[in-house]
Amino acid sequence: MADKNEHRKDHDRLAEDRLMGLARRLYSQFVDGDVPSVNMPTRTKNNLEYSEKSDVWVYGDRESERSAKTVKGAFQLLKTSHVIDFLVKNHLASNRGSTLRELYYISENWGIGKFREQPESDRLIEDLEVITSLQREYFHMRPEEDGATMFGPIRIQEETKRGNRIIHCQEDVGESGYQIPFNVENIDFIDHDAKFIIAIETGGMYARLIENGFDEEYNAILVHLKGQPARSTRRLIKRMNEELGIPVVVFTDGDPWSYRIYASVAYGAIKTAHLSEFMATPAAKFVGVQPSDIVEYELSTDKLTDKDVDALRSELTDPRFDTDYWKEQIKLQLEIKKKAEQQAFAGKGLDFVTKTYLPNRLSDMGVI
Repeated sequence: MADKNEHRKDHDRLAEDRLMGLARRLYSQFVDGDVPSVNMPTRTKNNLEYSEKSDVWVYGDRESERSAKTVKGAFQLLKTSHVIDFLVKNHLASNRGSTLRELYYISENWGIGKFREQPESDRLIEDLEVITSLQREYFHMRPEEDGATMFGPIRIQEETKRGNRIIHCQEDVGESGYQIPFNVENIDFIDHDAKFIIAIETGGMYARLIENGFDEEYNAILVHLKGQPARSTRRLIKRMNEELGIPVVVFTDGDPWSYRIYASVAYGAIKTAHLSEFMATPAAKFVGVQPSDIVEYELSTDKLTDKDVDALRSELTDPRFDTDYWKEQIKLQLEIKKKAEQQAFAGKGLDFVTKTYLPNRLSDMGVI
């Protein structure tokens, strides 16, 4: 426990040093008569580069400038200074934390430095992550909600403010599973019997696999992604994959937005590419629903909307999907003009997905 506390203090000292370092640079520019400014990578898909070292997509060399040369830029740097002051004095110095939503309301006391809407304060926290090369958890910032869960043959120890808890994620939890905390660095892995991890987009399919005993039959850890996965979920998947050597597969709906969910798990999301090496699991494989599954199993479908078509075409130019497999699948989907949900397998019977589809698909992939 002492080592854990010291480790946390090291994180706090590092966060304070880098945040205050940014404040000092801005102040020095001001004192020297220079227009205060900050440079950071441009956060667009055109600035994504593949890292040979870590096998994930990260930001390239293109940069954008935040400068007090404009009124908008000056206000942005003012708000940055307010946030740094708040994080250092109220979070790091007092071992307290706030949600992203709370930060937005806290700024109401900052006069002309207050945020106009929450997305503005959310982006500023992301900017500080990029500039300091630290995750927001180092600043004691947390999301408004947790909610993602996992269920399977793994025993963990979670450090909480009320002491350490040892939890077996099958035997000691209800049918909804173990709720993943916002900071998964407070989790230690004790032991496990897992053969693989299956990350699942929808709650309905997650519940189906638990009800059908898929976790027991195949010694699988089931992780509910809850749509676009939270950072803590992606980080925990990466940790279990790298630290425990457990293979990872991702099971989503068969539409372009779900393919991006897989991409965020495996390669990193565009808006958080600065954290790809921390959160992405490049070894993760895509199970489905594939466009070819829609054809092979004659699944119930919906027609692609114009937005779906635009998204698929955009993915054909997205470097994260620049493989023969994805090009073939996306072009097939554009050809058949259909999409399908995970629950479409229920049309074949409630056991079809766990007795037929997943065993066949995972066997073909060499997972089981």
